[in-house]
Amino acid sequence: MAHQILITGGTGLVGTRLTTLLKERGYSVGYLSRSKDPIKGVSVFRYDTKNNFLEEGALEGVEHLIHLAGAGVADGRWTEDRKKVIIDSRTETIKLVAQKLKDAQISLKSFISASGSSYYGQDTGNAQHTEDAPAGKDFLSEVTVLWEKAADQISNLGVRTVKLRTGVVLSLEGGALPKIAQPAKLGLGAPLGSGSQWMSWIHVDDLCRLYIEALENESWYGTYNAVASPPVTNADLTKQICEVLNRPQFLPNVPAFALRLAFGEMASVVLGSNYVINHRIANETNFIYEFPDLKEALKNLYHQQ
Repeated sequence: MAHQILITGGTGLVGTRLTTLLKERGYSVGYLSRSKDPIKGVSVFRYDTKNNFLEEGALEGVEHLIHLAGAGVADGRWTEDRKKVIIDSRTETIKLVAQKLKDAQISLKSFISASGSSYYGQDTGNAQHTEDAPAGKDFLSEVTVLWEKAADQISNLGVRTVKLRTGVVLSLEGGALPKIAQPAKLGLGAPLGSGSQWMSWIHVDDLCRLYIEALENESWYGTYNAVASPPVTNADLTKQICEVLNRPQFLPNVPAFALRLAFGEMASVVLGSNYVINHRIANETNFIYEFPDLKEALKNLYHQQ
């Protein structure tokens, strides 16, 4: 019988690709969803955090839980209402599941939770962060701290828990890369702000392989920085995108003040500098990245088109 995995946020960028890779390895996958829309090859179970509802059978036979649910931080201006949605979408689902697991006295083999490299702060300059660095004090840091605290409710049930603090995920199916690359495709590629801000990144396939490794390898526990090595500057990212797409880069940098006018507080997502190091993965595991180099990661993605 196939091992059963339950995923929150399974229809998102990472969840969709991860589901494909898990099914290729013979796992049976179920999703927790706010709707009951059918998804081919996946069992869908409805939940409603406001009414403390989890559909019957959702936890039956589940051995591994993967928590990916979370509203996109760059999907709209950070109004107070939007900030609440960003936080609640990451915390309330897992609080509900933890309570239902406790009530039913169900023991899982593993729990793998998404987290964010923004834990260390939205803009930390040239400071280099390993997993033992302290949390920042801005909004995205607050989001990530609360996210990880919610995940602790599963850990407190005695379940081996892994948290993957993820950088910018490179994929053509969504996320930051298509938005960053669109001007370059039009021959209008230009660094954002100073261009010197660091970006910690990872190819979507390597991230999904990290989830699978964390799920299958019982020696994995605690927090890991799920990024490739080394980080790159925004200027270097723009340059390499232009080179892979065979497009010119000759425009001046986009001024930071223009981005702040356009996006408000949310502009920190692209203007902030984050130099995050995958210390634990590099020093405590045997995981080998398929795409450790940015240029090769971009070539892989764009040459699939």
